[in-house]
Amino acid sequence: MIGLISATAAGAVARDRLAAAWPERTRVYDGPAGAAVRAAFAECEQLVCFLATGAVVRLIAPLLADKASDPGVVCVDEGGRFAVSLVGGHGGGANGLAAEVAGVLGAAPVVTTATDAAGLAGLDTLGLPVEGDVAGVSRALLDGVPVRLDAEVPWPLPALPLAPPGTAAEYAVRVTDRAGTAGGREVVLRPPSLVVGVGASAGAPAEEVLHLVEDALREAGLSPRSVARLATVDAKAAEPGIVAAAGALGVPLVTYSAAELAGVDVPHPSDAPLAAVGTPSVAEAAALLGGGELLVPKRKSARADGRPAMATCAVVRRPVRGRLAVVGLGPGARDLLTPRARDELRRAAVLVGLDQYVDQIRDLLRPGTRILESGLGAEEERARTAVAEARAGHAVALIGSGDAGVYAMASPALAEASDDIDVVGVPGVTAALAAGAILGAPLGHDHVSISLSDLHTPWEVIERRVRAAAESDLVVTFYNPRSRGRDWQLPKALAILAGHRDPATPVGVVRNASRPDESSRLTTLAALDPATVDMMTVVTVGNTATRRIAGRMVTPRGYRWQGEHA
Repeated sequence: MIGLISATAAGAVARDRLAAAWPERTRVYDGPAGAAVRAAFAECEQLVCFLATGAVVRLIAPLLADKASDPGVVCVDEGGRFAVSLVGGHGGGANGLAAEVAGVLGAAPVVTTATDAAGLAGLDTLGLPVEGDVAGVSRALLDGVPVRLDAEVPWPLPALPLAPPGTAAEYAVRVTDRAGTAGGREVVLRPPSLVVGVGASAGAPAEEVLHLVEDALREAGLSPRSVARLATVDAKAAEPGIVAAAGALGVPLVTYSAAELAGVDVPHPSDAPLAAVGTPSVAEAAALLGGGELLVPKRKSARADGRPAMATCAVVRRPVRGRLAVVGLGPGARDLLTPRARDELRRAAVLVGLDQYVDQIRDLLRPGTRILESGLGAEEERARTAVAEARAGHAVALIGSGDAGVYAMASPALAEASDDIDVVGVPGVTAALAAGAILGAPLGHDHVSISLSDLHTPWEVIERRVRAAAESDLVVTFYNPRSRGRDWQLPKALAILAGHRDPATPVGVVRNASRPDESSRLTTLAALDPATVDMMTVVTVGNTATRRIAGRMVTPRGYRWQGEHA
């Protein structure tokens, strides 16, 4: 919950705007500012104070305890011009909150945390448990001092400006699920790489289950902070001891059917669980389902009174899953790049893309991002490279113009990818949509996009599609309409459409939509000169209902509407 505190009428206006925007996330604290701040500080995860920063500093100073537990505090000035991240920038999420508040109020976010200001990923913001000298290693990264990466467990991290392998370095970032403390000048990141399978008899005490798991991890030299989940059979989904153990460890409990578990090959099957729940293995099978390395084979709990064990567990290190984000950059204008695309570009440690597209967004990448760029005609190679990097356990962004799923990189990449990596699609504004917005509303009714490039599709197939679009009276947007080596396809396509449409049918021509040298014109099917079109152009041909209205190209939403207003 976010506590909102104000002291003046002007502050209350901005406070109420934020409360209206986030009704489920916020709580307004009325009354004297001092009492309100103290109450919100004790009850909320974050605070937004519509007060002077000096006043807030004095109010919260006696309340501060530890940056890992203190709420994040953001200050907004009386004029609503600035949202200042005051306390808890990383641990309390104040830096991100300041950006969100600024977005709602139209203010400027003010973030002074060094890593954020320098564009570095904060070591304590990666979503992983972190231990060790965070401040010292972060300072080394900021100062350009060599910091090595010791990845005992590969994991898809965002970009960090780390030293090349083999470089001598006093500072280190270690990624491991092994137990132990961080050394001097070292940060340890704990990836969620471990799955603990658990079986239990009815009524097994929570302490017995929890002690079994903790003993198994300790004796194997594994960190409890790297446990991703507890897993068991469906029949034990509500077993109190298992549920309580998952809660004590702070991890989710996942369950599988007996049939699923029975299909897993395990080293130690048993007749007891087969008779009880219908599978020869619960602990090992639940841990191994989905693959991985069995680090701790099935073991039983030990009871001080000598009675039979009531719980079993097994531990598996799950296979690393790299992450491939296929990102659409939009038509070119920076303000048409979506916030989600920006986030994915900054999350990636490896960027793969066409060189000219990389140049468009190079300034958005974090320091340390590894860039793999290539020229035109290497689409399949880029797709294979991106998938291979993800399979190696990296966080990868594969970029394409417009929407990456429309005549771009998503389809060749997903044709290469299997289910051993996580794939995220980030939509972008397509060239057809960008051109349509410039022309007016040409896509107001059913429409189709057709590429006239026969590099990957035989012309016979393209022609059949153009003919079908003409016969079905669809608005048609032509991508890749004409190049130096392909100068006859567009005239042929226009001739096919002309056989089904009036010569006065509106045609919109947009070159470099949304870019600085953008140009557009509205002509007709009969008047369009194909020689004025090139590969940077999108051509949109209207249907029989499309009209030119006030200099704009408009296709009504329905033919009935057009008839009523003819």
